Amino acid sequence: MSPILLAGATLNQTPLDWEGNLDNIIQAIAMAKEKNVDLLCLPELSITGYGSEDLFLSYWYPKKALDSLQKILPYTQDITVLVGLPCRIHSQLYNCMAVLEDREILGFVAKQFLAIDGVHYEGRWFTPWKAGEVTTIECFDGKYPFGDIIFDKHGHKYGFEICEDAWRGSKRPGHRLKKRGVDIIFNPSASHFAMGKSEQRELLVKESSKELGVAYFYVNLLGNESGRMIFDGEVLYAEEGEVLLKNKLLSFQSVQLQTIHFPAKGAKPLQLTHNSQTKNEEFMAASTLALFDYLRKSRSRGFVLSLSGGADSSTIAILVADMVKRGVEMLGAPLFLKKIHRENDISPSSNTKEIIKEIFTTAYQGTRNSSTATLNSAQNLAKSLGATFHHWTIDEEVSSYTHKIENALGRKLSWEKDDIALQNIQARARSPIIWMLANIKNFLLLSTSNRSEGDLGYATMDGDTSGSISPIAAVSKDFILQWLRWAEKEKAYEGLSYVNSLQPTAELRPQERSQTDEDDLMPYPIISAIEKLAIRDRRSPMDVYLILKEEISLEPSVLKGYIAKFFRLWSINQWKRERLAVSFHLDEFNVDPKTWYRFPVLSGGYREELALMEKLEE
Repeated sequence: MSPILLAGATLNQTPLDWEGNLDNIIQAIAMAKEKNVDLLCLPELSITGYGSEDLFLSYWYPKKALDSLQKILPYTQDITVLVGLPCRIHSQLYNCMAVLEDREILGFVAKQFLAIDGVHYEGRWFTPWKAGEVTTIECFDGKYPFGDIIFDKHGHKYGFEICEDAWRGSKRPGHRLKKRGVDIIFNPSASHFAMGKSEQRELLVKESSKELGVAYFYVNLLGNESGRMIFDGEVLYAEEGEVLLKNKLLSFQSVQLQTIHFPAKGAKPLQLTHNSQTKNEEFMAASTLALFDYLRKSRSRGFVLSLSGGADSSTIAILVADMVKRGVEMLGAPLFLKKIHRENDISPSSNTKEIIKEIFTTAYQGTRNSSTATLNSAQNLAKSLGATFHHWTIDEEVSSYTHKIENALGRKLSWEKDDIALQNIQARARSPIIWMLANIKNFLLLSTSNRSEGDLGYATMDGDTSGSISPIAAVSKDFILQWLRWAEKEKAYEGLSYVNSLQPTAELRPQERSQTDEDDLMPYPIISAIEKLAIRDRRSPMDVYLILKEEISLEPSVLKGYIAKFFRLWSINQWKRERLAVSFHLDEFNVDPKTWYRFPVLSGGYREELALMEKLEE
C-alpha cells in the first residue's frame, strides 16, 4: 500500500447561498488538486451550511442540496472528495457525508448520534442512523449504497464519525470501525466555538487515534455561518496518540486547506500549549470573525455604537476596530473592502484607521447625570481607534417625556418615588436617535448587554438593549473587566486606560447618589459563581448555597441574600432575555433562550425553593 496525501478543508458557508457555498467547495477541490491530494475531507453539512434550521424540514431544501452535489461531481476527476449534506429517504432526513471519486458517487454515510444539547437541536430535523444498517438511495438515475459504510483508497480503509458520533464514549462508531479494520477515521464536523473547546478537541483527536489504533482526521466548519453560532475552522490530525497537524483557527479566509501524508512518517508531534490567557485570545479572535461575517453577510455598510465610555461599549469598540485590523492583515485592504461590499467607496490604499473611520461611527449621548470622566473615556477611546465620534445630550428629550407624564399624573416625578422610571427613560431616550443614525447610514446598531446583567434584568428594554446584534451578551461582566485590562496591556490598546480606571456605573441617577453597578446588583464575581451553578449546571437554590458556602468567604445571611436576589431577578426578567438582540455563542454556556437556556416567561419564581434555603440552619 502506497502512502496517500490527505487534506482537510474548512469552509465558511451560509444557508441559502447556494452559489457561494458551491464556489467555496470548488475552490477547496482546486486547491487540493494543485497539491496532488488523493483524498479531501470537507466539513459536516458543507453544501447547505449547518445553521439552516427549519429549512431542513422542507422537502425542496434537501433536494436542492442533491442538485449541488451533482454540480460538484465533474470536479472530482482524479481525487476523492468527502462532502456533507442532508439526504431524505422515505420521509426521514439524515445528516450525511457523500463520497465522490472520479466523477462518481461511491456512497453516503449517515450520522448515528445527533447533537441535541446546548445550542444544538439536530433531533428536530434529523433521524439518527442505526449502526450496521445499509440501504440504497435513488438519485441522478442511479442507486447508491447508503448508511453505515466503509471505503477504500489505494488499499487504505477509511470510515466516518460525524461530529457528535465521536463524543459518545463506548457507543461511538469508532469502536465498530476499528473491528472492521479501518486505517483512517474522518470526523467532518460543525462544532460550535466556545472558549476552551479547542483544547477538548485536541484531547479527543489524540486519544481517539491511540485508543482506536487509526489515523484520526478532524475537519470543522468556519465562521459566523448564520448569525449566532461561530465555527472556528479547526483541522486536526493525529496518529498513535500524537497530534501532527493543527491549523490557525478563526481565519477570515473563506477556504483553508491543510494537507498531511498517511502514514505521516517522520512528522513531529506538535507542542500544543494553553495558558490562562488563551481564552482572552480566543474571545477576541472569535468575536472579530463573527462581526466580520455578520457585516458582510447582512450586506450592511458598517457599525454604529452608543459609546458610553464604560466597559461594555468599550469592549465592543475594541472588537470592531480589531476586526478591521485582522481583516486587513489576513486579506489585504482591497479584498477586505470587497468582502464587506465597500470597495467602491473606500480607497483600497486606505490604512486601518481610515477604514475604521468609514465603517464605524460612535456617539456619546450624555445627560446631566453623566460625568466628564466617561465623556473623556469615550472620546479618547474613539480617537485612539480612528472611529467617527459624535457627542450630544438628550436632556431635552428626557425632559419632554418626563413633563408629559407629570402632566398626565398631576404630580412631579421624584427619585424617591420614581427611581426606576427616571433611570429607564434616559436609557430609552438614547435609543431613537442612535437608531436614526444607523438607519441613515445603513449600519448595524450594536447593543451593549452582557450576560451578567442579562441574568438579573439589569438592562433597559428598548434602551441599552436596542440593537441589531449584541456581541457580548454571552460573556460575563467579570470576564469583560479582566479582558479590557489584558487588551490594554497585551494588545496595546492604550485608549483603554481611561476605561479601566472607572468603576462600572449606569450613570442614570444624579451624581450625588454615587451609583455603581455592583451596588445596584452584587459583586460581579458572585453573579458569575451563582449563574454557573444555577444556569449552566441547573442546580437548585439550596444546592447553590451549599456549594458556595464552602467556596466563598461570606456571612451565610449575605450569601443567602445574593442567591435569593439572583433567582428572583432571574425569574421576573425572562421576558427581557426573550427580546435580546441576536448574540454570539462564545462561552461554555449562555442565557439566550433561542440558543441555550429556555425558561418560562411566567413562573412561581422559586418561592418554595428559596424559602427552604432561608430556613436552613447554619
